[in-house]
Amino acid sequence: MLKRVIVAVLVAVAVAVSLVLGGHGLLPEFGGFTPVLESLLPWLGTTVPLLLLGALLARSRAAAAAALLPAAVWGVMFGPDLLRTAPGGPSDLSVATLNVGVVNDSSGLAVRTVAKGRDLFAAQELTPGGPAAAELDTLFPHKVQISTVGLWSRFPIVERSQADIGLDWVRALRAVVETPKGRVTVYVVHLASARPGETAQRDRTLAHARRLVDADDSERLLLLGDLNTATTDRKRADLVPPLLDAQEEAGTGFGFTWPASFPVTRPDHILYRGLTATSAGVEPAAGSDHRAAVASLRISRR
Repeated sequence: MLKRVIVAVLVAVAVAVSLVLGGHGLLPEFGGFTPVLESLLPWLGTTVPLLLLGALLARSRAAAAAALLPAAVWGVMFGPDLLRTAPGGPSDLSVATLNVGVVNDSSGLAVRTVAKGRDLFAAQELTPGGPAAAELDTLFPHKVQISTVGLWSRFPIVERSQADIGLDWVRALRAVVETPKGRVTVYVVHLASARPGETAQRDRTLAHARRLVDADDSERLLLLGDLNTATTDRKRADLVPPLLDAQEEAGTGFGFTWPASFPVTRPDHILYRGLTATSAGVEPAAGSDHRAAVASLRISRR
């Protein structure tokens, strides 16, 4: 009798996990639980070895077969992320984005290690006169810093302005960079925070970011920053498409960036259009609670 109950529970859990994985987009947004679930969606795969262990202990072929169902769904959903290889080839822009951490006393070291060899570096949570901005000033000849966000560039910045993402304070900017192969419009964005049960403001700022993209007719566009929106969060679909995600196009693995000590999700993104991502990845950044998202991209001539 006990064995039957255990097997029934294992099978029920396997089916439930499979349904959540495959149908998470149909789940109602209940009390802030759904965004958290979607942010951690790849981690549901850890239930598979536990289910298999339970089936082994119960000596149940039925439970073992049931455990293969979420394994199959997970493999279809996330297997390509693990098997993908970078397209490679020539690139024209090496970019990075990092939330340097507002209380990070090592932010100067953090940006120095990540910024080495980059053409564009986007930073969030900057402090006025802080070590991160001071260090970046020594590494790049061109910059625009507005409030707590900034862009440093190896190429001239010919246009600069703050960008409205619907907050009472500035957390986004727009710049146009003159590269040897033409102009690239760059947005550096730090969307509102998302916490369990508190995603409404994040969602509004995300909608504002989408309007910025839709209204901008630039042929080549980069959107860099801390979007507080995981790759698997349904709300990210507001931006991807129309933009492409460098990690999804040219990175290997999930590219988790937060928390830095043991990343479990990816709120930091490099999105683009009119360019081709040739490689993408993640790099550690001293002292910050985020890791840096990095990518190389190719500019197509007109």
